Amino acid sequence: MTEAIWKILKNVADPEIPVLTVVDMGVVREVEVEDQKVIVSITPTYSGCPAMNEIESNIQWALEEAGYNEVEIKTLISPPWTTDWMTDEGKAKLQEYGIAPPEGSSADKSVLFGEAKKVMCPRCKSRNTTMVSQFGSTACKALYKCEDCKEPFDYFKCL
Repeated sequence: MTEAIWKILKNVADPEIPVLTVVDMGVVREVEVEDQKVIVSITPTYSGCPAMNEIESNIQWALEEAGYNEVEIKTLISPPWTTDWMTDEGKAKLQEYGIAPPEGSSADKSVLFGEAKKVMCPRCKSRNTTMVSQFGSTACKALYKCEDCKEPFDYFKCL
């Protein structure tokens, strides 16, 4: 039964980046079934994420539409979410959508040494890029510019 539930969740879009699903993002941590009750555990990308209420509602709706009448959504804050939990498929979707996916792991501490990452441009694939702002369209993204094709783009930061 849990396999069928995971399949449904793989179609629940992330409200901030609709090309990704909540499974691609690694927000869904666990699915349990107790009797007829479905329990889905989720972890916010950060504690103040404004999309979490919508994510909960979308998960609830998708499961109820599929015939699961007893649904509980649990929010787990420990361990904290990390971009390491994003799926490879999700990272590929970001790239195709025009957002540079996180490179490396959350253990990357290069910013502590005053050097911005040379992120690959999702359009022309150049690494001749410059960070314009530590914050992009959302707090989890940084704004970059490609020096070759001159296009601005978001980079999904390693968290």
